[in-house]
Amino acid sequence: MTMGFTTLYVSLIVVIPLMGLFFKSATMSWESIRKAISDPDLIASLKLTFGMSLVAGAINVIFGFITAWSLVRYKFFGKKVLDAVIDLPFALPTAVSGITLATLYARNGWLGKPWEWFAMKVNGLFSAEVVPEQVAYTRLGILVALVFIGVPFMVRTLEPALEDLDTESEEAAASLGASRWQAFRKVVVPALMPAIVTGFSLSFARAIGEYGSVIFISANIPGESQITAHLIMKKLENNDEAGATTLGIVMLVISFLMLMTVNGLQWWSSRRMRAGVV
Repeated sequence: MTMGFTTLYVSLIVVIPLMGLFFKSATMSWESIRKAISDPDLIASLKLTFGMSLVAGAINVIFGFITAWSLVRYKFFGKKVLDAVIDLPFALPTAVSGITLATLYARNGWLGKPWEWFAMKVNGLFSAEVVPEQVAYTRLGILVALVFIGVPFMVRTLEPALEDLDTESEEAAASLGASRWQAFRKVVVPALMPAIVTGFSLSFARAIGEYGSVIFISANIPGESQITAHLIMKKLENNDEAGATTLGIVMLVISFLMLMTVNGLQWWSSRRMRAGVV
């Protein structure tokens, strides 16, 4: 009975809506589908969406790991406040997040002014535009938004793994003459690798489907700073439901393949770790 309820629930919430995408796209001719898939704006938006999502996921791995490590291993003033702030992207509506980030990182914003000064100094030093002078309404703004909404997934995934990590293995490595860096690289990281990969995949998947926060901090210029979700919304506004569905299927297939790759890496990492333990 439990399996039946689970299957029914998953079918109603996940399988049937996804199948509806394929049935809706079946109303289009092969020539229309080919034309929609080969659209230069779509290809540019896919490169931007998945490229920025991968970069944001990688950034969240680094800084999310540092944050989770600090919250688990150390006691400091304001720890509870920081722990609560981590969940802020979960609580805020995405549109509010986008408006807030766009205001902060605009040229006259609290963070936009210092960034512009920093960029001008760096660009003047190299006599070239090495760093964009504006964050909001550029690709850099999209990256900031994707990092913002993805970091809680990394931190909350790593925290339980860090709490369960046995410190005796680190102490044993130190007693055998390993430095702190060697113990971290050879003992801590392999033990946490499944959690790291899981946090990355969650952050990456969240970034791919983000819409609300990105459209407010991005210039939404087709072919330059337009994400695929915004392109789909434009087609829906133009009553092109079949075209929007086709773009949705393209996103679905690519996302599925990439997540399968990430899950495969996670399985390989877990198997390798178990083999090393044995």
